[in-house]
Amino acid sequence: MSGSLSMTSKPKLWVPGDWNALFGFGTNILVNVLVLTGLLRFVLQMPDALVFGRILPALGLMLFLSTGYYAFLAWNLARQTGRADVCALPSGLSVPHMFVVTFVVMLPIKLATGDPMHAWEAGLTWVFIQSFVLMAGGFIGPYVRKITPRAALLGSLAGISITIISMSPAAQVFSTPVIGVVCFAIILASWFGGVRYFGGVPGGLVAIAAGTAIAWLSTIVGLNYGDLSLAKVGGAFANFGFSIPLPAFEHTFAGFKFLGVILVTAIPFGIYDLIEALDNVESAAVAGDSFPTTRVLTADGVISLIGCLLGNPFINAVYIGHPGWKAMGGRIGYSFVTGLIVLVLTWFGIIALISALIPVVAILPILLYIGMLIGSQAFQESPHRHAPAIVLALLPQIAAWGKTQIDNALAVAGTSAQALGTAKLAQVGVLYSGLETLGGGATLAGIILGAVTVFIIDRELVKAAAFATAGAILTFFGFIHGEGIGFGRSPAVALSYLGVAAILFACAKYASVSAHVTPAHQPAEA
Repeated sequence: MSGSLSMTSKPKLWVPGDWNALFGFGTNILVNVLVLTGLLRFVLQMPDALVFGRILPALGLMLFLSTGYYAFLAWNLARQTGRADVCALPSGLSVPHMFVVTFVVMLPIKLATGDPMHAWEAGLTWVFIQSFVLMAGGFIGPYVRKITPRAALLGSLAGISITIISMSPAAQVFSTPVIGVVCFAIILASWFGGVRYFGGVPGGLVAIAAGTAIAWLSTIVGLNYGDLSLAKVGGAFANFGFSIPLPAFEHTFAGFKFLGVILVTAIPFGIYDLIEALDNVESAAVAGDSFPTTRVLTADGVISLIGCLLGNPFINAVYIGHPGWKAMGGRIGYSFVTGLIVLVLTWFGIIALISALIPVVAILPILLYIGMLIGSQAFQESPHRHAPAIVLALLPQIAAWGKTQIDNALAVAGTSAQALGTAKLAQVGVLYSGLETLGGGATLAGIILGAVTVFIIDRELVKAAAFATAGAILTFFGFIHGEGIGFGRSPAVALSYLGVAAILFACAKYASVSAHVTPAHQPAEA
């Protein structure tokens, strides 16, 4: 029978579908590594010796350990269940954190001290603290997953997929449509339309090859759509060489002198990682692969800790996208081989050459595809009646994204929302204060709002009130609807949540409520 194997048979480590997933997932990882390399070199102005000799080798080892471990979990699940369709959880660099640690932690310290080494040390300490938050969270994660409705978890995840995963790639695809849109069409035809290209070549590889060819042809005729040049290719060879990770204990603990700056984001984003990992484990379970939550979350923490102690200031995370790679035919091998390839690319300095040869816009449509797939999963895999809750769970992420766009635009103009005045912005329809409050702690806020709504829809008003009470507590201490952890943060919003809880408790006890419907955690209706 399809999708099964004998309980006595060993799972296959590689199947034909792993090629599709390898090129899709591998290019996803490659995009993130290329972007990260650009941030280190051009935003933080770190010397190439540090980037290619210390940080990238440690990063490569971390990703190798991560992808190898999740391949092992998938192999073990396939062996235990006798199924041949188990797909490994995707994992890699946490993309939101990549930008947070760069622009919120390392860049301010670089500007204040003028020393990129201090910025690197602060980043290492930031990951060090987050790692322990993840490891501790691994033991409470299964309980959180058990009591939280699927629509709330997947709805908040869909918000991430639309804003963080999809919006920037979509904008860049249409900024260079001659490359981006063509590559996107190739991917859609293959992964959604079932088109098989000549010789069975994976759609992701065809898209990247076509985009690269267009970019270099445009360079030859003087249009330069991909911003490529032979000079950049020649310069990339200077970074060739063999480098292995070296212990960075001293640098990691040296960053504790910047603890005040670090704690503002390290603990909240550690919790963000915890919740996002829960979302992604739930997403994999919906697709048919149930992995042990505690082992997944603690592994993220341990692997990130190893990475930072060897010099990598970026955290590891379970990725969204498991259903997409599984739908492509990915199983176990795609994960391990991706990690092995990244290890070779980072230890031998090949990343610089790749970034000089392949235009990023040829790779970005793959991220857009994954964003589309995960965003739609929230609606497809939850009961239809929970659709309003999913929409509400999306909103905090959209608000956070909108606020970031405003902040960045004003920063380029040399000003800020505070300098202009939020009242003046409101006069032209830019409700900055509302976006700031709604988008604070967006992932967790989306889950709370989604859960309250799901339980109201299901007439389980006491459970809805309990989540509203949790929202009040989280808001009061700044985990959601605020800009940082503290005491008495956003008191008006916290009081509002308490008001919601009181109303729901009162309705549960005294109001007449229509017939009970199927609870949120049950399978979706046909």
